[in-house]
Amino acid sequence: MIIPLMPIVAIHQEPVLSNQQKVTLAADDLQTFPEPPADITKRNPGTPAGKLATVSYSSTTVGTERKLNIYTPPGYTKDKKYPVLYLLHGIGGDETEWQRFATVDLLLDNLIKAGKVRDVIIVMPNGRAQKNDKAEGNVFAAAPSFAVFEKDLLTDVIPFIEKTYSVLPGRENRAIAGLSMGGGQTLNFGFGHTDLFSSIGAFSAAPNTRDAAKLVPDPDATRKLPLYIYISCGAKDNLLPISRRTHVYLKDNKIPHLWNVDAHAHDPTHWRNNLYWFLQGAFKPVAPR
Repeated sequence: MIIPLMPIVAIHQEPVLSNQQKVTLAADDLQTFPEPPADITKRNPGTPAGKLATVSYSSTTVGTERKLNIYTPPGYTKDKKYPVLYLLHGIGGDETEWQRFATVDLLLDNLIKAGKVRDVIIVMPNGRAQKNDKAEGNVFAAAPSFAVFEKDLLTDVIPFIEKTYSVLPGRENRAIAGLSMGGGQTLNFGFGHTDLFSSIGAFSAAPNTRDAAKLVPDPDATRKLPLYIYISCGAKDNLLPISRRTHVYLKDNKIPHLWNVDAHAHDPTHWRNNLYWFLQGAFKPVAPR
């Protein structure tokens, strides 16, 4: 069932996981990408609009109907096939969080209109794989369900999307990204299933992130894979060491990746800005033949 998405009222905010004080930076904790233009999520007259909808799917993993939000690009048609990004929220959010924090539909509409990103479908599921998947009460108590979501994603969400929507097959047309707890999921699931994902984007990854040597147990094999890896964190985010340890391991093992440390904290501006840059690397427009 597809329901047009109504305006969202924030019912839960991402927990404050870090203070606003600048943490100790390493020599290569540098801002690789500049601050994006201020109007990246502004509705511009004449820019074709994609569609945002809430969709229900049957989860065999959880044993219930679950919801996800999905963005389809302007002019979406079954006559064309599209790449897909699975975009994961933080521990205090749900399937609506990315839209609340980054206005994903406007961000994509503008990037596509500017020719910086090709037409892409964005899937925003609920990463809390349990029957009560609302972000309420002690949200940290639901942390184990974020690990269970790996099964839900692989056995329920992705097959549902590929059956329901006109998507391109193959790992080269499938990406995964996320913020905070979703950033940890992204690294865990992305590196754990490089046969399924060719692009991995983790923004402010949380402590659920596996140790780097467990994420990438065979650096030689990983180095040979065509992978686009983007890792970011804010210079004022106390979770910076978690992302940094992954970056350092990849760097020491000569695995190509991008490392972006901007001036922000554990906040929506960091997540929006880094999604903006990640999208441009993961979904570059196809050059005309």
